[in-house]
Amino acid sequence: MATSPALAYSLLRDATSLLLYQSVLENEVGQSFLHLLQAIHQVEQSTTPDPAAHLECLRAYSGWFNHLANCNQDWAEHLVTRILRDDNPFTRQASCWDRSELPEPLVNAARQDLQGLQHLADCNSLRLSTWIATTCLVPSPSIWQTDSHPQPGSPWEWFQQSQDWQMLVEPLARYYRTHGTGIVSEYRALRWQSGHLVGIPYPDPVQLTHLVGYEAQREALLKNTEFLLAGYPALHVLLYGSRGSGKSSLVKALLHEYGEAGLRLIEVGKSDLRDLPAIADQLRELPQKFIIFVDDLSFEEDEDTFKALKVVLEGNLTARPQNVVVYATSNRRHLIREFFGDRPCPKDSDEVHAWDTVQEKLSFSDRFGLTLTFEPPNQASYLQIVHHLAQQAGIDLPESDLDFQALQWATQHNGRSGRTARQFIDFLKADLSLFGESQ
Repeated sequence: MATSPALAYSLLRDATSLLLYQSVLENEVGQSFLHLLQAIHQVEQSTTPDPAAHLECLRAYSGWFNHLANCNQDWAEHLVTRILRDDNPFTRQASCWDRSELPEPLVNAARQDLQGLQHLADCNSLRLSTWIATTCLVPSPSIWQTDSHPQPGSPWEWFQQSQDWQMLVEPLARYYRTHGTGIVSEYRALRWQSGHLVGIPYPDPVQLTHLVGYEAQREALLKNTEFLLAGYPALHVLLYGSRGSGKSSLVKALLHEYGEAGLRLIEVGKSDLRDLPAIADQLRELPQKFIIFVDDLSFEEDEDTFKALKVVLEGNLTARPQNVVVYATSNRRHLIREFFGDRPCPKDSDEVHAWDTVQEKLSFSDRFGLTLTFEPPNQASYLQIVHHLAQQAGIDLPESDLDFQALQWATQHNGRSGRTARQFIDFLKADLSLFGESQ
């Protein structure tokens, strides 16, 4: 397929005519490709040689090459990745409804867009490099091409083998129904920030195999999470107890255990708790299962943000989303701080039913269906954690030496806890690697 004046214009027209998948090209790679097409079209429209236009073509090709190299994908693979993750009316409705329920005008628009995107994908790096060499009278610029091999049956293989991308509407609809679309299909870990979901590209790598101790609590949390993934009603969970006991790590490790099964973890800060009902409603129709993770939860006595959390925990007139649960960690069993001065005395005349207010504060944590308690580890449990982490780190010390140093570390630092054990092992491993002996 040789590039020609008509073809450059035709590709620009295809890109401009996208009805649903416009945002596929709304990134650095897509915009640099469009800029390159415009530069090519400008050269082809010129009736006399224009060195400035030739230089602009070379600059545009260089920018496109650079952006492709940054994402480490060739042009067609990049387009397919963007198609699979695009958030538009077709992908959103396909993720919520069966294909038979989708409006035909929407399906037809998706077919038209897929045909146009296929035309763009066919204009690859090799063809553009050849055109630039021929027209601008320069050596052929290097082409960007990866050696990726699609997994059998993967969506990338569908596109690679298809002669007509319009025919992929049906399998694409099924794909969106299973995997969702938009940011929740791209990221497994997200946070709520300034009223929007933001992807976390490098989530905490902690895994269940890294954690030891609190086996009963871990099994209860795993079982509840599997209820959620299987579509059964799952309970909201409060993990409370001593600092450094691994409460947060246990929740974050669920992502690596069940991410392939459709689990997503959404971190919500205390300052954003008022948005919890809106977040839950936004997730309601999506195919994935969501844990809203609130770390280090507690409230001051005059805060009312706990009322938004109460709505999500208990529901209101709107039905609770079955694919969303809240997992919160706290160092406090009673999440709302209470003072002795809060308790009513017979002489008080401020509130007739003051004990009702006190009981509302004390019982707030009871609204979590499952409460898991993490007591401080005793010496034997602490050393068990140390031995487990030392084995994973490949540390080979006599047990008596390891125990002595671990207990000494706990005494000099933050006391016995899983966090202290991890800090000790990290320090010990580096010490042994650099100096050959522990100081």
